[in-house]
Amino acid sequence: MNKKPLSIFKKLHAYFGPQGWWPADSAFEVIIGSILTQNTNWNNVSRAIANLKRDGLLNAERLLRLPRRRLASLIKPAGYYNIKAARIKNFLDFFKSRYTLRLKNMSLEKTGRLREELLSVNGIGNETADSILLYALEKPVFVVDAYTKRIFSRHKLIRDDASYGQIQKFFMQNLKKDVELFNEYHALIVKLGKEFCCKAKPKCDICPLK
Repeated sequence: MNKKPLSIFKKLHAYFGPQGWWPADSAFEVIIGSILTQNTNWNNVSRAIANLKRDGLLNAERLLRLPRRRLASLIKPAGYYNIKAARIKNFLDFFKSRYTLRLKNMSLEKTGRLREELLSVNGIGNETADSILLYALEKPVFVVDAYTKRIFSRHKLIRDDASYGQIQKFFMQNLKKDVELFNEYHALIVKLGKEFCCKAKPKCDICPLK
């Protein structure tokens, strides 16, 4: 087993401290946030979520009944609002037909099977599916994003051309399958990426992983 991933986690945790991610009041809010956060930053997602909360619509049944055009207008701050409204509706249709809009029913499904089902929903890719599994349903699945690939390829732990599945496998094979660990690790990677690695000029000379 490669001990480097755990060593990196410990360094990041010591430097940044616990991140308390995902910021949400409910598992369903996490799911909607996972879809909204595609191709945008969290500040924009927060504004879209606030609009839904303001109108009392952060509820599966209410969102399912809400006209798509109205939904799109409410989530406009998150960008690509027409596309994301369609993706939310796609998820809700799946959620109703497969799990009767009950998160408890969904959480009882085996992780591998549920991941396949989520990926079959139009508009839900690997990162979104895994964010739902980890952050909303507390399944031990490691979430991979662009920060992960950039940081760990720079440290020569993964190849520059590694696929999502290959990167995820690297973490899953070298870390204990633990929801809290996966949750905190991904949040710390995002923190490192935003503050040091993914600037116009990376701050390698003062990076916590130097």
